[in-house]
Amino acid sequence: MLAENTSFRKALKACVSRGVPVYAECGGLMFLGRELQLKGNRYPMADILPVSFEMSERPTGHGYTDLVVDSENPFFEPGTRLKGHEFHYSSIRTRDRETLPTAFALERGTGVWRGRDGIVSGNVLACYSHLHALGSPEWVQGLMRAARRYRDAQKEAGLPDSQP
Repeated sequence: MLAENTSFRKALKACVSRGVPVYAECGGLMFLGRELQLKGNRYPMADILPVSFEMSERPTGHGYTDLVVDSENPFFEPGTRLKGHEFHYSSIRTRDRETLPTAFALERGTGVWRGRDGIVSGNVLACYSHLHALGSPEWVQGLMRAARRYRDAQKEAGLPDSQP
């Protein structure tokens, strides 16, 4: 169980704090949050994003998504149009969720809240939408650009490409 894997949660948080770019979809978004609530139980997550999640009995987002990148983020240029889908049984249960920066305006879909998806925090971009690789070739290009930027910054700082 991920909640019990404290070494992985700590290692991921350390990677994020070192500037490693992280892109997450759906379950990855949930794992980056503070906690997951399920049937009255609370499970600690990686505590990288300041949000908590609650599971539902029924889907809270289901169907195709059309997104427009309208804010700065580590992976996509503003103005980029992306296609994907969502199928999730969770929702964000954080009071100040509307104040968190997001990267995507939804033309179609549910997202994280009120026509938005893609929570941005430093080098992290996490969304409910699963991007379609063929419908959104910018996805792979964005991941590669972010990885190269990180590698180049590490080299410039005289650090190895990866650290334990």
